[in-house]
Amino acid sequence: MDNSDNAFQQDSRQKDSLVTNTVQAIRWHEDKLELLDQRILPHQIEYILLTNAKDTARAITDMVVRGAPAIGITAAYGVAIAARNNEDLEIAYQQLAESRPTAVNLFWALERMRKVSSQTYPDLIAEAIAIHQEDIQANIKMGQLGAGLIADNSQIYTHCNAGALATGGYGTALGVIRAAFGDNKLTQVYAGETRPWLQGARLTAWELMADSIPVKLCAEGAAAQLFRQGQIDWLVVGADRIAANGDVANKVGTYGLALLAKHHGIKVMIAAPTSTIDMQTASGEDIDIEQRHSSELTHHKGQAIAPEGCEAINPAFDITPADLIDVIATEKGLILQPSHETVAMLMSR
Repeated sequence: MDNSDNAFQQDSRQKDSLVTNTVQAIRWHEDKLELLDQRILPHQIEYILLTNAKDTARAITDMVVRGAPAIGITAAYGVAIAARNNEDLEIAYQQLAESRPTAVNLFWALERMRKVSSQTYPDLIAEAIAIHQEDIQANIKMGQLGAGLIADNSQIYTHCNAGALATGGYGTALGVIRAAFGDNKLTQVYAGETRPWLQGARLTAWELMADSIPVKLCAEGAAAQLFRQGQIDWLVVGADRIAANGDVANKVGTYGLALLAKHHGIKVMIAAPTSTIDMQTASGEDIDIEQRHSSELTHHKGQAIAPEGCEAINPAFDITPADLIDVIATEKGLILQPSHETVAMLMSR
């Protein structure tokens, strides 16, 4: 074990209390799966009990749980629950695989569960718990690596929610932010509101405020003016899928922010575990972009906000080309100037 490994273990122990204090989106306790209902945050804190694969898949589709790593972890638990119930595992795998099409962690987790030789409940639940715990440790390590690039007195803009709520715990983009804040490097975080589900307003602001990290909410249309004022040093976001050439699929709006950042000389960091990197997908052009129901745009909490009959488009994600990205932070290391070559180099470790 080299000195960097020793340092990581020490850092991990120092972060244990912070991980414990962050909100848990996924709880496995006494053989029960409970998901924090993220649709009603921040005003209501309510956990939903999931008892079969079908309901677990529906919870993913309906955004009870969201964020690529959290989706994968939830699906893994869903498989284990199906085995406990003596459900048809092939049907369970299919139901879970169809819950969201873009987040590659979903398929990565399901494939990992398929590789468990016995496909029995004891072995499957052990694998699901391992996936969950490994994700938290990966987040801590990538957070430290990403934070190492952040200068003192920095201000960061983030989009959507890539925090404890979107992962097993601690967070990817918010993991970098938490680590940088712990190193006394941050003076301000700006959270974009992230329409139409408002994950930035409802979730990211709530998470950061809970950890006493200074955060200000930013309207979607105000980001350009904020960037123009020269107050932002880094755009730090998560990812739902990273192609072999370094193109990134993330919450819709990320591409526009990356273009703004490029124009204004702001650096762009993607924080994601290597399970988000899909070496079978050559480029962003090959990524299936989920199209969600238009009612998410035309209605709010069941109330119409657009004229009756108004058509709408509602892509959940967009593609940010690799040439707009300065670094991808993973638990295995940093990918500087992402390209097919640099991504492959990291993944070969």
